[in-house]
Amino acid sequence: MARAKLANIVTHCNHTLKPELFEDWPAAVNGLQVQNRGNVSRIAAAVDATPATVKKAIDAGADLLIVHHGLFWRPTHPWTGNRYKLLRLLLDNNIAVYSSHLPLDAHPRLGNNAQLCKALGIKTPRPFFSERGQKIGLRGTLNLTRRQLAKRLAKSTGSEPTLLPGGGVRCRRVGVVTGGAGAEMKTAADEGVDTFITGEGPHWTFALAEDLDLNVFYGGHYATETFGVKALSEHLSKKFNLPWTFIDHPTGL
Repeated sequence: MARAKLANIVTHCNHTLKPELFEDWPAAVNGLQVQNRGNVSRIAAAVDATPATVKKAIDAGADLLIVHHGLFWRPTHPWTGNRYKLLRLLLDNNIAVYSSHLPLDAHPRLGNNAQLCKALGIKTPRPFFSERGQKIGLRGTLNLTRRQLAKRLAKSTGSEPTLLPGGGVRCRRVGVVTGGAGAEMKTAADEGVDTFITGEGPHWTFALAEDLDLNVFYGGHYATETFGVKALSEHLSKKFNLPWTFIDHPTGL
């Protein structure tokens, strides 16, 4: 069975994703969140680090879990109750957790936005949409009707999108920011796109899309963010000669 040093994988991930360049959400931790005994024989990838995905990773025989949404988003101490049970589950089963949030959104090749642009056939993607001082999205060109783009997005994500038809029938200048960027759609409109693809947004954004003459597609927060962890894990699999598996645990959101 092939094995690799956890430290070498972490060093490579940090070198590739450059988390030190990103100001993320205040409590987010990009990088290694939980270590194991030092070696990795199988990688599991999941969007979220939850008891359910950890249990599925155990069933898959993994000892490294790559996630987009990690364990830390708010003060998480004391480690009691369900938090203790999750930590115990990780430690007892020798599973390391590596998390990458905004760095994985923004990566120009392995990132959620880059991979979704590729799946949609968006041409000449370039950096777009500033968040906390960094361009985390991509924008490029297409020439599809809203209906055609909706079908292509559904095929790419496996989930039917919600369309806010605020703009023209054809989608030509398309911006992509996976996850939950709907409330910031004015930022997208100000950068000159006629169509904005993201994961989710609040109810009042329907009226805002009309005010901005902007087509908006909500493809699902989870569904639009499966791409990066898959691409990163496949990359690590090739680099370190390790098997990997995707843990699908959709939220429906």
